[in-house]
Amino acid sequence: MTVSVRSFAKINIGLRIGPRRPDGFHELRTVYQTIDLHDVVRMKVAGGSGIEVRSGSRGVPTDESNTCYRTAESVLRTLHQRAKVTIDIEKKLPVQGGLGGASSNAIATMCGLERALKKQLSPEDRLRIAAEIGSDVPLFLIGGTILGIGRGEQVYPLAEHPALDCVVATPEAGVSTPAAFAAWDRLADREAKLTDTSKSSTMNGFSHTVCAWLRGSSSGVPSRAGDRAEALLLDLVRAGIENDFERVVFPQYPELHDLKRALERAGAKYASLSGSGSTVYGLFASKMEAKKAADRLKAEGIRAQATRTLTRREYWRRMFV
Repeated sequence: MTVSVRSFAKINIGLRIGPRRPDGFHELRTVYQTIDLHDVVRMKVAGGSGIEVRSGSRGVPTDESNTCYRTAESVLRTLHQRAKVTIDIEKKLPVQGGLGGASSNAIATMCGLERALKKQLSPEDRLRIAAEIGSDVPLFLIGGTILGIGRGEQVYPLAEHPALDCVVATPEAGVSTPAAFAAWDRLADREAKLTDTSKSSTMNGFSHTVCAWLRGSSSGVPSRAGDRAEALLLDLVRAGIENDFERVVFPQYPELHDLKRALERAGAKYASLSGSGSTVYGLFASKMEAKKAADRLKAEGIRAQATRTLTRREYWRRMFV
C-alpha cells in the first residue's frame, strides 16, 4: 500500500534562547506557526523487512540519519510490525532553511505509516517518538499556532487565529543551527560579564510579550476576518516579539538582514528570521500585497513564495494527498 502525505512547513513567531541545560540543549520559548508550503512524503509498505529512503534532492540524506528512516524504525518497533518500507521524499522546502522540513517529514512518515499499516500509535508513543527524533518535531503533531517550551519539544496548542498572508524568502546561504547556537553562547557569555540581568527574567519577558499579543488580539475582535487579521498583525508589532537568533545570524549573514528590511519596505507588517534561518518571512495584510512583494524579490533573484499561515483544522484536513 502506498500513502502520500503533505509535509507542511513552520515559521517561528519570536524565539527566546535561554541558558544551556545540563543535557546540552538550550531552554527555549517560541511560537510555532504552520504555513501552507510543503514537501510530499510517499510511503510504500510491502512484505519483508527493511527501510529504504529515496530523494532526488541534494542535501537530503538517504541513510539511517534521515528523520524519516529513524521515525519509521521507531514506529515499526513500537507497533511490533515487520514490513519493507520505502519512503520517497519530494523536496520542495529548503534544506537548512529554518522551516522545519526534516522534522515535518518525520511526522508525515509517522502518520503515513499508521495509515498504511492500519495501526494506531497511542498519543504517548507519538509524542515520545517525535521528541526522540528532534526538538521541533512534536509541533507537527498539533499544527496551527503552538507554544513551544523546554528545548522546543514541549508543545501546547494556542488559540486559532485567522489565516495571515505571508511571504517566505530563502537565499542560497544555509545556516547551521549548531553554529548559530554556538555563536549565541559566545554572545551571551560576553553580555553576562557586563550585566546582572537574569536569564529567567528574559525568558519570562518573552512569555509576557506573547501573552500581550494573544490577549490584545482576542479583545474587542472585529467581526470581519480581514479586520481580525489586521488587528492580529498590529498587536504582534505592539508586543515586540523578536527572534534572538537575529542577533548572531544577521552579523554573519548580512544578506538576511537586508532581506528582512526588503520585506518591510515591501509592506510586511511584521518580518522575522524563522528559527536559526536562513529563511526570512514577512506577514502581510492582504494576499495582493504578499504577491507583489514575492514578485519583487523574485525579480531580484531571491527565492520567494507568497503563501499563508495554516490553521490547525486546515493542517489536518489537507495532510493526506
